[in-house]
Amino acid sequence: MSDPFRLDRQAIFITGGAKGMGRAVTLRLAEAGAQVVLAARDVAALESVAEDVEEFGVRAEVLPCDVTDPASVTNAIDQAMKAFEPHRWGLVNIAGATGPSGKKLWEHTYDEVQSVFDVNVFGTFLTMKAFLPYMMAAGAGAVVNLGGTFGFKGVRDASAYGATKWALRGFTKSAALEAGPRGVRINMVSPGGVEGPRLKRQLGEEAERQGVDYQTVYARFAAGTALGKMSQDEDVANAVQFLLSDAAANITGQDILVDGGTIV
Repeated sequence: MSDPFRLDRQAIFITGGAKGMGRAVTLRLAEAGAQVVLAARDVAALESVAEDVEEFGVRAEVLPCDVTDPASVTNAIDQAMKAFEPHRWGLVNIAGATGPSGKKLWEHTYDEVQSVFDVNVFGTFLTMKAFLPYMMAAGAGAVVNLGGTFGFKGVRDASAYGATKWALRGFTKSAALEAGPRGVRINMVSPGGVEGPRLKRQLGEEAERQGVDYQTVYARFAAGTALGKMSQDEDVANAVQFLLSDAAANITGQDILVDGGTIV
């Protein structure tokens, strides 16, 4: 009996797969048997990830891609299609920007807000726009977009970032309705606080604003989860693998929270 969690017949196009959570997701998918395409502006940062991927006996293709540039996205996806023509496709959108933090909405500049929307929302829109026709023509495919708990609640001092996560939920759920009749599934994974440099930076900035030490803010953040702990990169990777796999064959339009019970 075949393992429904395996991804042996798939090629996965991944944005933002160079480090941290993105790297963990990439390696988990490769370990599950997927061929991977790593797309980013800085291809040099992806080379070491590609080498690690190939240790699992699968192929990794590194392609230059600026998710804010429609022509760059289209060109990268066309190259990916040629490189892995016979495969069933998956798409994972991890590339993201945090934007301005520590500011109220009325303190943001237009350019600051536009820049975070360009990456988080329009970047995801562009990859889905380019990929979905291929998937629908094949009658199969899966998309996983990375959201966050800020897409479920209001957030102080990071309204632009929070708004992008709400927008991604709208794109994901609407596109799932549109592509579902053609055999394509579209879901989200929304992490809460995930251990790593990004969380450390964000909590450090919060501690500085409040005039308290880092551990105080960290403990308060962890205490706000049902499980009393932060997530790990691997927790997110597990959820992404599940949604791409045949084990999730009847799941679409969903946003899976990986947050230790922050949103319940």
